[in-house]
Amino acid sequence: MPACNTNCIEKPLSKGFKKLGLVVGKYPWVFLLLPLVLSGGLGVGFYFLGEREANDIEDQFTPTNGQAKTEREKVKTYFPHSDEFSQLRLYTEGTYASLIVFSSSNKDLLSKELFKKVIDLNNKVRSIRTELERSTYADLCANTNGKCASNAILDIVSNAATTIDYPFHRGVFLGSTIGGVTLKPNSKAIQSAEALRLFYFLKDAKTEMDRSENGAWLQAFIKTFSEEIPVDMISVSHFTSISREEEFERKFRDSIPLFSITYVLAINIAIASCIRWDCVRNKVWVALAGVLSAGLAVLTSFGLLLFCGMPFSMPVASAPFLILGIGVDDMFIMISCWQRTRVHDKVEDRMAETYKEAAVSITITTLTNVLAFYIGLLTPFRSVQSFCMYTGTAILFCYIYNITFFGACLALNGRRERSNKHWLTFRKVETPNEYKKSNACSVGGAYDPQTGAEVGMAIHVFFRKYYGPFLTNIWTKVFVVFLYAGYLAGSIYGCLQLEEGIQLKNLAPDESYVASYYDNEDRYFSSYGPFVMLVIKDENFQYWEKSARENLNVCLKEFESSDMVAKNMTISWLDSYEQYGASTGLDLSDKSVFMANLDKFLAVSGFYPDVVIHSRKILASRLFIPSINISTAIDEKNMLNFFRDTASTCGQNMTLSNPADLLVYHPAFIYFDQYAVIVSNTIQNIVVATAVMLVISLLLIPNPLCSLWVAFAIASVIVGVAGFMALWDVNLDSISMINLVICIGFSVDFSAHISYAFVSSGKKTPNEKAIDALDNLGYPIIQGAVSTVAGVVVLSAAKSYIFRTFFKIMFLVILFGAAHGLVFIPVFLTFFGVCGISSGVEDEKPSRTHVDTPGVQPMAINNTTQQLGQRPGQSQIINNTSFNRRLPCQPARFQTSANFSSHKYLEDLDCP
Repeated sequence: MPACNTNCIEKPLSKGFKKLGLVVGKYPWVFLLLPLVLSGGLGVGFYFLGEREANDIEDQFTPTNGQAKTEREKVKTYFPHSDEFSQLRLYTEGTYASLIVFSSSNKDLLSKELFKKVIDLNNKVRSIRTELERSTYADLCANTNGKCASNAILDIVSNAATTIDYPFHRGVFLGSTIGGVTLKPNSKAIQSAEALRLFYFLKDAKTEMDRSENGAWLQAFIKTFSEEIPVDMISVSHFTSISREEEFERKFRDSIPLFSITYVLAINIAIASCIRWDCVRNKVWVALAGVLSAGLAVLTSFGLLLFCGMPFSMPVASAPFLILGIGVDDMFIMISCWQRTRVHDKVEDRMAETYKEAAVSITITTLTNVLAFYIGLLTPFRSVQSFCMYTGTAILFCYIYNITFFGACLALNGRRERSNKHWLTFRKVETPNEYKKSNACSVGGAYDPQTGAEVGMAIHVFFRKYYGPFLTNIWTKVFVVFLYAGYLAGSIYGCLQLEEGIQLKNLAPDESYVASYYDNEDRYFSSYGPFVMLVIKDENFQYWEKSARENLNVCLKEFESSDMVAKNMTISWLDSYEQYGASTGLDLSDKSVFMANLDKFLAVSGFYPDVVIHSRKILASRLFIPSINISTAIDEKNMLNFFRDTASTCGQNMTLSNPADLLVYHPAFIYFDQYAVIVSNTIQNIVVATAVMLVISLLLIPNPLCSLWVAFAIASVIVGVAGFMALWDVNLDSISMINLVICIGFSVDFSAHISYAFVSSGKKTPNEKAIDALDNLGYPIIQGAVSTVAGVVVLSAAKSYIFRTFFKIMFLVILFGAAHGLVFIPVFLTFFGVCGISSGVEDEKPSRTHVDTPGVQPMAINNTTQQLGQRPGQSQIINNTSFNRRLPCQPARFQTSANFSSHKYLEDLDCP
């Protein structure tokens, strides 16, 4: 029964590549030099690398369309920063330095002995000058009442004659500045404290000179505390508002030697896998050309995008490893196809056959890879967009250079082989038939006399005679099915354990002072989270009406009903105004009285930044709701969702006459926004990419059912990687999202090659097709997998979350992708025998009709095609009647064809 296929696209494409191979084989120097010239020209774009580096954490690792960014603009419009500094009221993180001081002797940090050391550290900070000694903290500090904003805890402890209450002491919140607190029994008074946190805020920079001065002082602060400060019985962690970006950049610089090691290792393994003992058939130079081709692709693509002004985010630095893996994978496929051509044919004919067999396969994987990465541009994370743009473009150039530059090198190496010249000395050597002595250095050029192709390697024999038959054994298939069921169960379980979001400390190296600061912050100050702004941005809200205030109080009670909100600690100007009215006998239910006395109250109470009044009308106001017990990414996600959901429903649930338009905001929400989009965007990218992969597979793989298996492999590998990365302590964040996009590409690479080889095989039974596919592509898949893993294995020792995550996910992708390509997919394909090219005589027994052809000895028909020079893995299905007469053409001119009649046979023999 004829196979149902889509050869209307695949066949013309294959013929087109055959012609291209013929041209490359005839004019290799043209295709060698043009890529070199192009790479040299576009590579100049690296001159702009410094200008294009994008290391701003907020810009690169938070959603561009995040809700919090919109809310920040509204808060900024309503409540711009005033000259009077207030940390509570900042709509940004501010410009600051911070110290966490903790006891290393398990003593009370508030004791006189230790607290004096804290005072000394505070004095040291205030004495820090910029490098040019032009500015001190006093010159740059943010002001309150004309003085530098001080750390209230220092004043409170220094002046406390009695006890200090916690978390509020006389209206001052101490929850974020005193940590490791032990309270006296049945009291709010502090008995002891393990840590203190001090903040040093600088005033807002209004000019470039101000920003420069602020930056210089912060640099001096970092330098001062990066040096060991000998202080007995206490330890210090330090941090500044520029620390994350600085350490992020430093991490990249420190990782460059690691990149060099991994790249060299991957190159050596790629070359070693192409070494042959035959001094003529050795493929060392070809392997070098394949690696160089991938390098040129990176140089060209990156240079082009840098020319165009594309931001270069740090995750892009890991892209060359991926490009190298994809490049050498395609190289191995082309080398494998080249080795199956007849060694005595002309180089251009061998190139034509190589391109005909290999180019379609690598075109499928390239299209799917490139589209997978370009689909990643839909994500709202700039770091992901940058990575996908650079990597997708590099893969495209890698493909172009593979079929031009690498093809040209393969043709030139083929000319050397045809002349039987030594791979290193380029001197002509004797063939094994001509040379009688066993000197490996002066003899080479062996080939299989039956097929006319290069002698197969031992690994091919292993796949053909041992592994393939073992895998297609019925009991092995049963075991593989159960193995896959276990894999799928473990993957699904892991997916259910997957956590979302990137911890900011993970953007710094492990040994960085930033990581130490965050660790101590989690240890001592996780009890109380941020004070979240609750903004009433409805100018029609009737603050003076009792029912409106009651409804607002009901709303606040809804917030306080959560375990994530501290009870009775909300900072509200309206509550204070009510208390002020009650103490002064004002009737605040009267609009005129309410508005007439409001300005005076705000001035004396310090709440004036929290109410926006214009033309005796309140345009907006804000309250502050304290959060508690926010220590993990899940806590942050739940808090964000709770506050937004409560604000949305709370205002709508008020009476129709007094609705309220509410907004909740805190600067940390900018980073928490990733939780709102990371899962949906990851799923969107994966679904869209998988759908595109399926369409491409349907168009280029000559069987729709096998195309579905490719899509299945993609989904299966993604589920596996997502599940096991969760079990390997990797969160779903913008970094791992990048790697899941990679997942799509590599899962396509392995499964598409095997599926295409299975479909293209002319073998009769599904088991034979599977063995044939493994024989042809088993070793190239292993080569690609091993070289790629070797290229990233050194990153497992990196002191950086980004590069360790890259290693972990790449390892899982390669492991599961290779397992699907070499184990699962071949077995599953055998369950569907229609998935391939079939013959109209598959059920007929082989004829014993003999062939009397010039140059060919009489033989049984089932052996004829091998004598005619059939390549290994390509079974020719020939109608018996086509051999009942003598063939006038020389068999040396036979060209392979998977399924043909006698007319096609004559056509392929170039007969008249």
